[in-house]
Amino acid sequence: MATKESTLANLLHVFDVEQIGPNVYRGDSDAGDRDLIDASQSLAQAIVAATKSGGGKVVRRASGVFCRPIRAAELIDFRVDVIHEGRSFTTAIVTVAQGERICGVVTLMLDTPVGDVIRHPVQPPDSSPHDALPYDMPLPGRELRLVDVVDPNDPDEVGPPRLEAWLRYDVPPTRDDLRRALLAHFTGHLSISTTMRGHAGIGTAMSHKTVSTAVMAIDISFHEPVDWDGWILYDHESTAVGAGMSYVRGQIRDEAGRLIASFAQDGLIKAFDEASGATAIDERARL
Repeated sequence: MATKESTLANLLHVFDVEQIGPNVYRGDSDAGDRDLIDASQSLAQAIVAATKSGGGKVVRRASGVFCRPIRAAELIDFRVDVIHEGRSFTTAIVTVAQGERICGVVTLMLDTPVGDVIRHPVQPPDSSPHDALPYDMPLPGRELRLVDVVDPNDPDEVGPPRLEAWLRYDVPPTRDDLRRALLAHFTGHLSISTTMRGHAGIGTAMSHKTVSTAVMAIDISFHEPVDWDGWILYDHESTAVGAGMSYVRGQIRDEAGRLIASFAQDGLIKAFDEASGATAIDERARL
């Protein structure tokens, strides 16, 4: 049964999937009052599941494709198939399912952390969380501020298709796999808004009413180490949109500019087809 109160503590509990068999895990959801959950939640849970089957290695890359909606009121199963397990690297595929319905597939690369041979210098961010605008995306335990954006959902707030979001968690998790899951989770939240921001008269406030939107695929690469203190920056840039799909790439940095992770998202943006009888979707059933 879905967790109804969305808090950081509940979210981390949801990520921490329970083993129910050899390489099989089961999880709940943190969808609040919605009928469907975010694809990025199941990506986060897959990262934890793969870590638990990874023989002590950590997830360095995860690539998920989400083919069906995931219902908030049903439990979610994660089957981990270890394709190859070497001394340094492991490749695994996690199948996300509800009953007999496969809802997504996540391919992961895990490795054993090692020291640097070389490393690029730190690049300080262009912006600061202290000058950014507070934005209400309710989750007790998390604070969100946007750079020069008042409402990322507003069809009338137009600007470059780039969105910088500063996040701060009251108590970041100490477990490495939960930190990676938490980083992956927010990649699904603002990418479609970033794409729409570049076009007048359309915004995610219209989603499931006059346009159909959904996260279809997310890739994330983690750059060692993944620990941080204070604020972290999700810098989104939409580089392509057309033919019903948007593409956004992004980076996650700390305040000093250290690159923690890089990500990309493919999102659906389609008009409802009136000829087929399609109508607006109940807000609780949004992807």
